[in-house]
Amino acid sequence: MARSNKSGYIEKFLKTADKALQEGVKKADRALQEGVKKADRVLDNAVDIGVMTAKQASKTSKELRNQAKKEREVLQKRGIKKLNEGISAAKNITSNTDEDLEILKKLGKLRANGIITEKEFQAKKKKILDRI
Repeated sequence: MARSNKSGYIEKFLKTADKALQEGVKKADRALQEGVKKADRVLDNAVDIGVMTAKQASKTSKELRNQAKKEREVLQKRGIKKLNEGISAAKNITSNTDEDLEILKKLGKLRANGIITEKEFQAKKKKILDRI
């Protein structure tokens, strides 16, 4: 009888071990499923953040392009204004130079006719040539 008693204990032990093993497998399976769910939530959050970041980057890029376009237009207007000022100044210098040369001719005639002295002519000539 001692033998059947031992085999009964072993069977009981094996059944208990089998139950514990099955319970452990179930817990591991639940833990794995919970881990997958958490990983899915984290991944979904990461995707949402990525979408928001991409939208913000697109918005910022558009704003920067608009700002650059406005600044380009301002610089173009400023450049055109400066060019026009330079052209006007060049025209004024040219017309003043032509006028100054005419004055020099007239002064030369006045000197030749004795209306002004050589000294007066040279003084006026120096002032005019200094402007040119």
